Amino acid sequence: MKFGVIIFPGSNCDHDAFWTVQQVARQPVTFLWHESHDLENCDAIIVPGGFAFGDYLRTGAIAKFSPVMESVRRFANGGGLVLGICNGFQILCESGLLPGALMRNTGLKYVCKPVRVRVENAATPFTNACSQGEVLTIPIGHMDGNYFCEQATLDELQRDDRVVFRYATPAGEISPSANPNGSLDNIAGICSAGGNVLGMMPHPERSSEPELGCTDGMKIFHSMAGAMASR
Repeated sequence: MKFGVIIFPGSNCDHDAFWTVQQVARQPVTFLWHESHDLENCDAIIVPGGFAFGDYLRTGAIAKFSPVMESVRRFANGGGLVLGICNGFQILCESGLLPGALMRNTGLKYVCKPVRVRVENAATPFTNACSQGEVLTIPIGHMDGNYFCEQATLDELQRDDRVVFRYATPAGEISPSANPNGSLDNIAGICSAGGNVLGMMPHPERSSEPELGCTDGMKIFHSMAGAMASR
């Protein structure tokens, strides 16, 4: 099993993801440069958070043209595991690997704080270490995390259990007060039709060690490692 973490100009969470995989999850991991087509035989790809290409034009709009993303699209279409975190989620939507778009937060302010997300689908390769309905505490840090899609797409996501995380209260209630950015249907993360691509706005790598105040994010990485081991 081997993870790959992409580095774009402006990425600022790539080393955090690398550290979490290598030092906490204890899995082999390598960096993947945005100008390379070579995924170096990785079994899972992480598209990290940050501000790829300075978020010029709009978030993820330039990163989607990077050579590495051509390879990631082929990898994902072949069933490979791809996790997009925050800016990575935005890039996956821009690249067409996930539907919808991430818009400016309601209130037009950058939001950085721990939030609660409820696990809506515990049967994915990214959540198999979680329980259905479990509430996780994971931090967010974004300006453009307001998920939006057309009604037909939302109906499809709901029908096929592709909404993986929703913002919730500590008690697990889905309410407007628990929504930090105005996301449609309190969506915090969705997966592809095949279930092998996940985009999520919260940062699991920032909640992976006791020193960070929470370890709930490690369940995402343990889930991925378990899914790869069972293949």
